[in-house]
Amino acid sequence: MDVSVIHIGNSKGIRLSKTILEKYNIKDKIELILEQGYIILKPKKEPRKGWENAFEKMYENGDDNLLIDDVFEEEDLEEWN
Repeated sequence: MDVSVIHIGNSKGIRLSKTILEKYNIKDKIELILEQGYIILKPKKEPRKGWENAFEKMYENGDDNLLIDDVFEEEDLEEWN
């Protein structure tokens, strides 16, 4: 597939079609890998993105209670010091 290099402000770049973006699940960022004469574009995975906000909402809704008892609740952890 041929892709044209275009001017973007004072830089140059390439455009990726909507089809490619959707097929490879490319959102906001990509990883650029330079390897043995090749440029590899890879979707940037951020598996924990948004967790902080989700945990805040859980706390506000009272949904952050433990589902199982704390296994160390009755342990004497002082002996490990």
